[in-house]
Amino acid sequence: MEETNDEIRHETKHKIKHNKHKVLTKPITVLLAVTVAVIMFNFLQIEALSLSINGATTQSRGISLVSANKELANIDVSSLKSTGHTLAAVFPVEEIQTPEDAMRILFPTGTPEYGSELGVSYDEPVESLAILAKMHRGLLAEVKQNNPEGFQRYMSLASQPVGISCEYCCGLKTIGINNDGSSSCGCQHNPALLTVALYLSAYTDYNDGEILQEVMKWKILFFPKNMIELGMTVAGGDTSALDNLPGMVGGC
Repeated sequence: MEETNDEIRHETKHKIKHNKHKVLTKPITVLLAVTVAVIMFNFLQIEALSLSINGATTQSRGISLVSANKELANIDVSSLKSTGHTLAAVFPVEEIQTPEDAMRILFPTGTPEYGSELGVSYDEPVESLAILAKMHRGLLAEVKQNNPEGFQRYMSLASQPVGISCEYCCGLKTIGINNDGSSSCGCQHNPALLTVALYLSAYTDYNDGEILQEVMKWKILFFPKNMIELGMTVAGGDTSALDNLPGMVGGC
């Protein structure tokens, strides 16, 4: 007697179910469990190692920053009479022996602490130049009105011959500020550098040495050849290998 359709379907389902049980045998189940356990263990080990490395990096950076801040806090700004003096005061130029040393020590990369607030990055000098330059007038008016102490600090610092100026593009010397705090040059570089000095003077707890270091970083980005060459000159190094560096970044 032939099997009915229902009996055939029932038998087929039974075979499939039986085959599934045969595939997931006890040894295979154990193997899968062990594999999952190993994967989870490796994941946890990697996470722990990552946290350890990040913690050590943060700690070492913290020590380095504290040490650097203490040195910069001891700078006598009144003794600085040129951009070269400022470079030597805020960077370890004594460690510069080759052009590679100069680039490593002087040339900034990444984003400064205040970068997200101002929308600027060392890695985008042309875009950052335009942003900083455009910001100067409005920021100056704001600080004058709301933060007279910060304004006076900015004036005291920027009115000294410490290099907060566009001396390599427009003929200014080491001072680029007018008596009212405005830029004494209509190019982009000068107000951009003044913006850095003004913002850090008014809205951060940076000491004068730290502010000058930040201004010098941007000046190095804006005038790579001149500033790296100056750094090597101050250090007593050979500047002949710097001819390939651009003289100026951005337009005047």
